[in-house]
Amino acid sequence: MGHPAPERWTYRAHDGHRTSKVRLGALAGRQFGRVTWAQMHALGISPGTVRRWVATGYLVPVLPRVYAVGHVAQDERARMFGLVLFAGPEAALSHGTAAHWRGWLRYPIRVAHVSTPRRIRTRLRGVTVHDRRRFDREPVDGVPCTRVTQTLLDLAATEPLKLVHRALAQLDFERKLEADAIRAACGRGRPGSAALTRALHTYMPQLARTRSDLEDDFLFLCARHKLPLPEVNVLVDGVEVDCYWPDLDLIVELDGVGNHGTAAQRARDQERSLRHRANGRQVVRYTGRQLAGDSLAVAADLRSQICRSRIGRSLS
Repeated sequence: MGHPAPERWTYRAHDGHRTSKVRLGALAGRQFGRVTWAQMHALGISPGTVRRWVATGYLVPVLPRVYAVGHVAQDERARMFGLVLFAGPEAALSHGTAAHWRGWLRYPIRVAHVSTPRRIRTRLRGVTVHDRRRFDREPVDGVPCTRVTQTLLDLAATEPLKLVHRALAQLDFERKLEADAIRAACGRGRPGSAALTRALHTYMPQLARTRSDLEDDFLFLCARHKLPLPEVNVLVDGVEVDCYWPDLDLIVELDGVGNHGTAAQRARDQERSLRHRANGRQVVRYTGRQLAGDSLAVAADLRSQICRSRIGRSLS
């Protein structure tokens, strides 16, 4: 798992209880406060001691045969590591859960995914455990995850294609996108290969700079209707704009409910639009409701605005 080897401890026959706690604390410290029943047995801690520690609150059950040591830390790393421990030795976060943990996705996947080389009989609500014979894994922020290519394949096999596009864009932004290696891993009959290959051909690096689903949806609309893709969240005239085509001097602002709903926010938007127009730029605004309810009309209007900007630039 990429963790240091267990430390050696000096045992005292007359103080075995204290020694057990020291050994357990050292293990828990490497696992974000989580341990399993099997690990405690391997440390020589008896079932009776485990039950006594549970009764006194020193151990807190968080998953079947997985315990928090000392307290239930409200930490996402502890929760993720607990899922891996539940799935058993050599397990790892996988699919959309690994993609989110790697920072590729904006929101966590509704159902947590863990992969393991062993069979798990116990079922957990909200958790999918994948039994697979072999897979490679690596630590990501201390938590074992399937490797990049496997995570992408799993993501493509189980989640909407737009999430695969986001993952590829984030990898590209981090300069970690190895497209040739990913294509080589795709193969006939390998789950996720077709979708991942398609995403590689059409992925949009701009997605790494978006900050909302509304901005994502607008980029997908542009791609779907073969419209030129804008720069996203860039400074123009000293003000950050949502979308900008520098060669056209065209700005598109996307008005969601959360940040354009009050009178003060609308007044600020109008002031910024006036500033841009004073500098010779064209400003267009679309709402989230328009994108969701009538995307064809938005695409047609945007195409018209782009054509108008091109004509204006050619005449100037």
